[in-house]
Amino acid sequence: MRGIVRLALALLTVVSLHAAAAPISLGDFAYQQRPGARVPVDTVFRDEAGHAVHLRDLVGGRPAILALGYFHCPNLCGVVRDDLYYALSHSLLRAGRDYVLIVLSIDPQESPADAAQAKHDDIARYNLPNGAQAWHYLTGTPAEISSITSAVGFRSHFDAALKQFLHPTGLVFLTPSGVVSGYLLGVGYQPGDVTLGVTRARGGGIAKAALPVLLLCFHFDPTTGRYTLAITKLIEIGCILTALTLGGTIALAFRKERRE
Repeated sequence: MRGIVRLALALLTVVSLHAAAAPISLGDFAYQQRPGARVPVDTVFRDEAGHAVHLRDLVGGRPAILALGYFHCPNLCGVVRDDLYYALSHSLLRAGRDYVLIVLSIDPQESPADAAQAKHDDIARYNLPNGAQAWHYLTGTPAEISSITSAVGFRSHFDAALKQFLHPTGLVFLTPSGVVSGYLLGVGYQPGDVTLGVTRARGGGIAKAALPVLLLCFHFDPTTGRYTLAITKLIEIGCILTALTLGGTIALAFRKERRE
């Protein structure tokens, strides 16, 4: 069921939703993909131990996977990391040798202690070899965070009433020199896709913009543990789109078979 919901949501390329206070054009929060853009790797953040670190030093001449979100997210940020770790665990990629992971909080209120707890919890679930050394959980000031999010085309909005961030989901692959190599959007990453992203980034390759997918991390009701009605409606629409897509594919296959 979880996979079906993800597939349905991934098919939503244009949606609109009303936030708690005022209508928001959600299309504005899709990744504005910028393949070939250079990320400011000299930006300084705080790692999970509270140390000041440069992105350049963390990358260390290796390709990087960048996951943007926030550690206290009640929605999909944890799902993004879980799906990534699942894909990595079913690949031949080794942390530190083949890639480094940068998990950057978009919430300037989060602290190194929050990052440390998130890393501890993730490693407890996915204790991949060398993950503790090559997975970096970072926090920063608004200006530091913005320098990275702007470079990769990531935009977010904080809803004060819900105390949640509205933002897109996905991963960004960076070359060893800090250039945007490609994107994986939405959730549900496959080992082959992650491997391809890392391999391309290692060689300095720049992928074409990925198929636009608008899957937003927002509007979860913590009192019920469910998505709000607006998101539920989107899921229903996504299921309909999935059924139509599958139906159309089957119909085309039958038509082609008759012609042959």
